[in-house]
Amino acid sequence: MGSETVQPAIELIVVGASAGGVSALQALLSSLPAALSVPVLVVLHLPRDRPSRIADLLGANCALPVGEAEDKQALVPGTVTFAPPDYHLLVEDRDSLALSVDPPVLFSRPAIDPLFESAAEVFGNGVLAILLTGASNDGSAGVAAVRQAGGQAWIQSPDDAYSPIMPAAALAHAGADAVLTLVSLCSRMKGLAR
Repeated sequence: MGSETVQPAIELIVVGASAGGVSALQALLSSLPAALSVPVLVVLHLPRDRPSRIADLLGANCALPVGEAEDKQALVPGTVTFAPPDYHLLVEDRDSLALSVDPPVLFSRPAIDPLFESAAEVFGNGVLAILLTGASNDGSAGVAAVRQAGGQAWIQSPDDAYSPIMPAAALAHAGADAVLTLVSLCSRMKGLAR
């Protein structure tokens, strides 16, 4: 027996992105294997004042069903769920989601921190948090919460990001379990099916 630590099984994937996030998410979601058996929850900073077509747009090349969250919706394995405009997306318990109109976090609603923090609270070390490109500090507190709960955080390399501010801020605040280019992130996602 070596001294290698065994990572706990991933039970939930949470993803956050902001500036430059549409193309990063397009690459990431198209790399998800059809056999992925965990829910994937996504926050992309969106304008509040108009409906979002992001789930339709990004669902076109994803092997999993992609939709926009509704309040009290079931948390379904093998699906991708986006936060709708002007609502925070929260993990309510191991079986359901909630939408919140709590104040914006760092000027954003939906914001990444509330999703990551609620996921860490409910799923603990079963969370994989992925933070992509963005131009704010949103995600830093959430990554810290996930890592403190024993979960993993994979962060897009600031050098590789369309906007390096968000990944760099999270790395400075909370560190990461892996700092990866988008291409490497996508390749790791393909290996997550079990």
